[in-house]
Amino acid sequence: MAVFVDLNITNCMEVKKLQSLIEMAAHLGYSAVAINHVAEFEKKKVEIAKPISIKDLFPSPPTVQGKASPINILTRLTIKASDPSHYNVLRSTSPVTRLYDIVAVCPTTEKLFHAACTNIDVDMICINVTEKSPFYFKRPSINSAIERGIFFELIYTPAIKDSTIRRYTISNAINLMEICKGKVSDDLVL
Repeated sequence: MAVFVDLNITNCMEVKKLQSLIEMAAHLGYSAVAINHVAEFEKKKVEIAKPISIKDLFPSPPTVQGKASPINILTRLTIKASDPSHYNVLRSTSPVTRLYDIVAVCPTTEKLFHAACTNIDVDMICINVTEKSPFYFKRPSINSAIERGIFFELIYTPAIKDSTIRRYTISNAINLMEICKGKVSDDLVL
């Protein structure tokens, strides 16, 4: 039986809107969702907020359509950075990152991509496949990530709107899948 999840529900300040999105996901049959807090490192020091409390959001989570179980609500931290020093916050001893269920990174350079695949403690590597990739995917890095149990997320939502972006998306996704030998986890984004 297929299980649907959305691991990228953007954390917004409007609690009612967030509740509505999660209720809609449950109504559509999604078994799990992750509320994504994005931290963009443009300066040397960025404060990472604590995740939203699920108990504050819902006293009891909505029931998944067609199942008797409630929707599983996770928290996710995504770090977008351009410098390797920004990823120091991801050390397993960091008290803030331990509060999140899923930790993801969006590397913007080949050096950061290689570091994320080989030695940064993350669950997921986000890859923007909607534009020409600024670096090539290399088999040793990808294999290292697969061996460590790291998943790849392909951000393809913008491809719905534009044919040029769609071409880049398909080309980059095929390139990654050929290198991964089909071992890619692509997540649906609402």
